[in-house]
Amino acid sequence: MSDSTTVRTDTTLGVDDLLAVRDLRIHYPIHGGVFLKRIGEVKAVDGISFGIKKGETLGLVGESGCGKTTVGKGIMRLVDITSGQIVLKRRNGQSVDLVPLSRSEMRPIRSEIQMIFQDPYSSLNPRWSVGDIIAEPLGVHHPGMSRKERDEKVAWLLEKVGLTGEQAFRYPHEFSGGQRQRVGIARALATSPELLIADEPVSALDVSIQAQVVNLMQDLQEEFALAYLFIAHDLSIVEHISHRIAVMYLGNIMEIGPGREVYDHPVHPYTKALLSAVPLPDPALERPDRIVLKGEVPSPLAKPSGCPFRTRCPLAEPSCAEHVPALERVGSDHAVACPIVTGNG
Repeated sequence: MSDSTTVRTDTTLGVDDLLAVRDLRIHYPIHGGVFLKRIGEVKAVDGISFGIKKGETLGLVGESGCGKTTVGKGIMRLVDITSGQIVLKRRNGQSVDLVPLSRSEMRPIRSEIQMIFQDPYSSLNPRWSVGDIIAEPLGVHHPGMSRKERDEKVAWLLEKVGLTGEQAFRYPHEFSGGQRQRVGIARALATSPELLIADEPVSALDVSIQAQVVNLMQDLQEEFALAYLFIAHDLSIVEHISHRIAVMYLGNIMEIGPGREVYDHPVHPYTKALLSAVPLPDPALERPDRIVLKGEVPSPLAKPSGCPFRTRCPLAEPSCAEHVPALERVGSDHAVACPIVTGNG
């Protein structure tokens, strides 16, 4: 994966690569006035690049509104892409750019990429039984499967996520939040995908249940060789499950690298501030290195020029307003978008 934001036009991926996002931009136009003219745009995702290997978990973290969920929806092609590439290596070994594909062309590919949604209460149809909810993608992607085969697959999937086949006849309101999220995971697994996009899958659950769901996802990853894009704002959970971590701020990636390395030795000032805010297990203790950022997060409608973090950065210099910094290596697989800390400023 290239460090810079230079657009690549090829769709070639390495042997172990599953997904490559290249210079992805997702901008939402803002219209106003009597004639609804375009008066601006929200730069939700503003030129990010990363890759995910087979069987790997990439944790995508950042504050609310930084564009994490939009990245996931963009990969699923649930929102329009402004520019960039989303290259997926399919089961047949061929690589395809998802951005130019139509809705009908995306349909067969959706069996290889599935999504686990944040809210287990609103993501399940309350009028359908759990069995019908899980069986729906089987009917779409495997129309030749008999009803008996679908029922057997549904029971098998329920058991895989820690439920029972008998619960297929129950409705979502009869389940707890943690159980509903297990149903959502079973539905996502129905088409045997290689990549799961988990959009804050445990943030709506009780703390006591979060660890159970995360451990379940890790067990399923090991059993089925799944790759995850794990989107979250809780750094402690992301550190626990992720092989690599990417830190976002206002639509840009500030730092990306191995999970343990980013967590123990953060380089970017924003990553350091995020990690310093993680609560300690003992409430009587205080972090001696706590970093309190000044000011508010700028509006995506009016992003600062140059580095998006410069208005709150303790290291900011006048040159930071001139251009958006590219990701530069500070280790074998560790890159940071800050020329000051990399010594290239």
